[in-house]
Amino acid sequence: MTSEPLNRLDPAAVTVREMTPADHAAVAALLTAVNPDHPITAESLENELKFLRESSVNPHLWHVLAEWQGQVLGAASVLQFPGQFHPDRYSLDLGVHPDWRGQGLGTRLAAEVEAHLEARGARELSAGAYETWPVSVRFLEARGFTEHMRFFDNVLDLGTFDMAAWEAERHLPEGLRAVSFAALQEKLGREEAMRAFHDAFAEARADVPRTAPATELTLEDLTKRAAEPSACPEGVFLAVTDADEVVALTELWRSDAGPHRLEIGLTGTRRAWRRQGVALALKLRGLEWAREQGVTEIWTGNATTNRPMLALNERLGFRPRPAWVSFRRGSVDEG
Repeated sequence: MTSEPLNRLDPAAVTVREMTPADHAAVAALLTAVNPDHPITAESLENELKFLRESSVNPHLWHVLAEWQGQVLGAASVLQFPGQFHPDRYSLDLGVHPDWRGQGLGTRLAAEVEAHLEARGARELSAGAYETWPVSVRFLEARGFTEHMRFFDNVLDLGTFDMAAWEAERHLPEGLRAVSFAALQEKLGREEAMRAFHDAFAEARADVPRTAPATELTLEDLTKRAAEPSACPEGVFLAVTDADEVVALTELWRSDAGPHRLEIGLTGTRRAWRRQGVALALKLRGLEWAREQGVTEIWTGNATTNRPMLALNERLGFRPRPAWVSFRRGSVDEG
């Protein structure tokens, strides 16, 4: 049984065109309507695009819109992620406003995408949908995509979190101390602190499960990333030695959902310091700081194959939401 679209349009009057900066507010509103659990503002969209354009690997970016009577009803993006870059690997994000589905807009955008990718000789394409979006899942499967990995949004309610119960786990191993990235910058200066952070970030990130091999983010890339408006240096907690070597980190980022919510970026430990409770101790510092700021929700994302981090988050009381299913078509490793 299929539901009727909430609104009717004239397909012949729909225009498909490339996005311009003047469209950012409308596109951000569309993306938020498509995935309200992860809202985005025009400012955040612009900053994401700026970061991608300025990446050291010079990734390809292409965006098209489906427009009718001045309204942006759907959008598709084809891009290459700097963090797992290959010249023949692309990622697709395609969405139609919930009020305008079932009228062929997705099919029309997909046709534009296929033509664009064929012209570029793309060999691998990834896309995704929540497991609770059956129409989107079928849409991808009908176009040759197969499931590749799954990821959970994990959410912690800070209002019910019992910080006192974790007092013993807050202590770091001998020889380490916890500092915020903001404090490390004050001590070492921005450039030196960023270099220390980069070394730990790169090693920890290399072992995080992902849909494609990690491409190193350069020191310059990370410096630009840390300058984004959603960055929160006082909410990034580090475990450092007496020599100010960073051996572990956990990041908190501001969310477009509002001041009540923060997002965890990377949590990781350098290999020589793993299995000593360092990541847990830092996460607890971050949760305590977040509560002091009036935050009530912490969101994080984990691959279902990342059992150590899932187990840690489960212990802390994070609860999984429906899985995001990552689909893939083709592979740069084939042929």
